[in-house]
Amino acid sequence: MKLAKSLMAATVLVGGLTGAAVAQDKVTIGVSVPAADHGWTGGVNYFAQQAIERLGTTYPDVEFVFASAPDAPKQIADIEDMVATRGIDALVILPGDPDAMTSAIKQVKDAGKFVTVVDRQLSIDGVENLYVAGDNPGLGANSAEYFKEVMPDGGNIVILRGLPIPIDAQRFDAFMAGIEGTNIKVLDDEFANWNRDDGFKVMQDFLTRFPDIKGVWAQDDDIALGAIEAIKQAGREDEMFIVGGAGMQQILQAVADGSALTPIDVSYSPAMIATAIELTTSHFTGGIQVAGRYILDSTVITKDNAAEFLDPESPF
Repeated sequence: MKLAKSLMAATVLVGGLTGAAVAQDKVTIGVSVPAADHGWTGGVNYFAQQAIERLGTTYPDVEFVFASAPDAPKQIADIEDMVATRGIDALVILPGDPDAMTSAIKQVKDAGKFVTVVDRQLSIDGVENLYVAGDNPGLGANSAEYFKEVMPDGGNIVILRGLPIPIDAQRFDAFMAGIEGTNIKVLDDEFANWNRDDGFKVMQDFLTRFPDIKGVWAQDDDIALGAIEAIKQAGREDEMFIVGGAGMQQILQAVADGSALTPIDVSYSPAMIATAIELTTSHFTGGIQVAGRYILDSTVITKDNAAEFLDPESPF
């Protein structure tokens, strides 16, 4: 999804306007993200570098230091280097493993730097000045509403989860609350690590164990693609539908084309990293108060509105 669309869909939830906005001549902003190990993080890298290029041109007195890391130790080393040798004034970080990285990010904050955390909540509340994310509970709740709509009499479903971190729990808990009191039965749920290959393996296991599956909630488009391949290889694509999430172009095109296997998707755009970088930059360049929580809406994408979310320039 283009940044403009993300901004239009955003809802600002400002909690305690802490941290005075400042305007200064020279600013260095560090940006740390996970390496592009699947489609969504590939989109994060793309939109981060796109925002850095645009804002660097607009604000020549702002320098950006960008790093992507394959794991938590490397990401921690990157941000320690940004503080010690690059003298950053602010850090925008999407932590690959928020539990493992909370202490290191807190050290950046304790050093007097402005900290923006993106997508994944830290294990300690209140470390960051600004939190930017998609609406994870909304993603789960909106998905549940669709399942209830198309399965009014109930039926068997399976769930492919992401990673055992807070945002997955928020999605899962909201979904389960949404279908409570219905005749929709969850046969099993397993983690697929937001990974296409793992999605394929988990779905293969479900298909082997369960002869009657009406619906699949994958809550992520990378997982969904793997699950779709497993379903097609088993020749069972006419037996069920699958709902992913995030707005991957390949899935959105299938939705736009009226696919019965992937009838909808739910937005969770990696362009949120660009929103975070832009807001952090405005804190320094314009003295704008941005502390708090900035949550982008979770939108149900159907055949009727899919064209609004298709972006031929997006790598995700």
